[in-house]
Amino acid sequence: MIGYLRGTLQDKQPPHLLLDVNGVGYEIESPMTTFYDLPAVGEEISLYTHLAVRDDAHVLYGFSRLAERSLFRNLIKVNGVGAKLALTLLSGMDAASFALCVQQGDTAALIRLPGVGKKTAERLVMEMRDRLDETPPPVVTGQSGVASAPADPVEEALSALIGLGYKPQEASRMVRMVETVELSSEDIIRSALQAAIQ
Repeated sequence: MIGYLRGTLQDKQPPHLLLDVNGVGYEIESPMTTFYDLPAVGEEISLYTHLAVRDDAHVLYGFSRLAERSLFRNLIKVNGVGAKLALTLLSGMDAASFALCVQQGDTAALIRLPGVGKKTAERLVMEMRDRLDETPPPVVTGQSGVASAPADPVEEALSALIGLGYKPQEASRMVRMVETVELSSEDIIRSALQAAIQ
């Protein structure tokens, strides 16, 4: 299993990124919480990874923090939660916020995320209470670099939100509620997701 990669960031289009490790390009899917920490393209990064082997594909998931990877691995063990929904959960809130929702039984905050209905939220709270003890506590770190300015951050943000499971109309509404002037796509996405779960 591939558990850790360090290399040069070649491309980042949420939720996908391309990492060059000694001449081999790894396509990796990551939650937005990891994208917020990414430096500019061309910089070196390190990611904790999880390799999912399916009948039709081998998919590599990357996380900037060990706690996020551990939470991802615990989430995909929950009945009805696949890798895509786990990435959506981690994109909508960090590991500490998710743990707080579970401890407080706050299903309403989970329901606001795309793909999470009432029953799924209740199942997450019930099943994750025990599993949170297995997840290392989240470590709060600053951003490791400044993202380069995209050609059109609003379009990138819309594309990323749609990729995370939001419907195009809903993603557009979320972005319109954010003051996007002089913001990077990562900042627009972060603001839109934070507004959606409040």
